[in-house]
Amino acid sequence: MTVTHGQPLTEQITDILVAHCGLDADAAARAPAASLEELGMDSLALLELSAVVADRWQVQIPEQSGQLSIPAVADLVARRTRPCGHTENSIVIAAPLPLVWDITNDVARWTELFTEYAVVEILHREGDTVRFRLTMHPDENGIAWSWVSERTADPTTRQVRAHRVETGPFEYMRIHWRYTEETEGTRMTWVQDFAMKPTAPVDDAGMTDRINANSRIQLQIIKEKIELAYAGGTR
Repeated sequence: MTVTHGQPLTEQITDILVAHCGLDADAAARAPAASLEELGMDSLALLELSAVVADRWQVQIPEQSGQLSIPAVADLVARRTRPCGHTENSIVIAAPLPLVWDITNDVARWTELFTEYAVVEILHREGDTVRFRLTMHPDENGIAWSWVSERTADPTTRQVRAHRVETGPFEYMRIHWRYTEETEGTRMTWVQDFAMKPTAPVDDAGMTDRINANSRIQLQIIKEKIELAYAGGTR
């Protein structure tokens, strides 16, 4: 799933279109901003392009690819094949797993658990799935970031899968929560996989650093609050 060294990705896409789809290379060179449809690529040619790109880079070309130019297709492939962000952070909480599970999955009360959230609005519930809007406290620039997420909790496996519905600066953001019993209590683990949009103010590496730093802070805060609740028998 890598780009051929020494050859720009735009040239590789052009070569595929010429070799497999019947593209007129001279016509493409004369109109670099033209869409594939404008270059004469019909539905069969676009299907062939999609098949070759999927085989070479494991990237799915959207159905409306005929409206894209060759550079736009190359940019899409580049964005979907570049390394993405990944973090994993965990902490052991000196409390029983059922208590840790109940407190941390009570989304409506996350403003009491996390220090970064100012408002939680539950939008929809269906079974173990909840869709909700999170609004953070204003940052140093006075901006209160807000987005919609959805999470599905599995009480049998003690795992939660979540993702951002409104992605904001992310191309995508997926979060996996795991809970396991240990001698000292309950280990709670957060795994986050994401990719930043090209227009985002920070890249994948920068966001990885931010998420790691913030996760460690929030995990420690949550640990202290749950252990205090357990010691006081308040939950």
